[in-house]
Amino acid sequence: MNQMNLVIDSSSCHLGAKYNGNTMILRSWDRVRPRCLADLSCLLLLVVFVPVAYVFHMTLVLPELFGVGGFWYTVIWVAAQFIIFNITANMLACMLVDTTIRMELLKPPLDPDLRARWHMCNECQALVPPRSWHCEVCGVCVLKRDHHCRFTCCCIGHHNYRYFIYFLLYLMIGSFVASILGGIYLWKVHFDFYWRPFTLITVFAPAVSLALSPCWESFYLLTYLLTWLAFAISSLLLVYHWPIFQLGSVAKERRSRNYDRGLRANMEMIFGKRMHLTWLSPFVRSELPHDGINWEPVATHLTKED
Repeated sequence: MNQMNLVIDSSSCHLGAKYNGNTMILRSWDRVRPRCLADLSCLLLLVVFVPVAYVFHMTLVLPELFGVGGFWYTVIWVAAQFIIFNITANMLACMLVDTTIRMELLKPPLDPDLRARWHMCNECQALVPPRSWHCEVCGVCVLKRDHHCRFTCCCIGHHNYRYFIYFLLYLMIGSFVASILGGIYLWKVHFDFYWRPFTLITVFAPAVSLALSPCWESFYLLTYLLTWLAFAISSLLLVYHWPIFQLGSVAKERRSRNYDRGLRANMEMIFGKRMHLTWLSPFVRSELPHDGINWEPVATHLTKED
């Protein structure tokens, strides 16, 4: 069994998780905090909404629909714990795992062909590897940078892309199931209240309805609509990232096949060598086959191997 030990890298003041000699660097807490209003707003929405929706469905919806202790109650309850754990843990892993150029001392290669692919970042005042780009919000270059995620307040790059994908996937699954169960609870079980004309109108402005007529029913309706919103956003983001994921590229290389090694190899580049187990938990160790630094286009790579 792989043993995980937490270690402090004093040279960079980072917290690391050490797996049998391979160290995964975690960002220090001062670099995790939101750095702009947009990040703070999105993070607060998520941090407030997920626990509220969870409590609403576990304490009100599920017991009334299936009865405490019943077969389907137990099945859905257990599945809900697994989903909420993976939403929360993958989100935290996405935020904490460092994928910037600060995670290790970068040494440009001696090979002139490889070195030519590195470029100078004026903001970082450093020579950075190919596929590394500067983030204006984070204030640092990120290895194999894809984009800056508002909901996790950090950039998605080489070392945390796995957690980002699973965060979206479990958020989509959880919000979809919650929306279906919430819809049955509101529109079928409590149809006498929610099918009234006033309630149907407030569906289009639930926050206004809650402000004008504060009551639990309006709050439940707002929670229900937010679960559909979470499903829509997570689904759209997964659809957007699928072509990128499929080609082994990042957002800036969206239409490029320069690093496309085939679907399985591209998946392994994100989920690691034990990718068939990574869906279970972000704590499952799965070493990435690439260091995220010395990238070569597929054509060049194949030519050198031949």
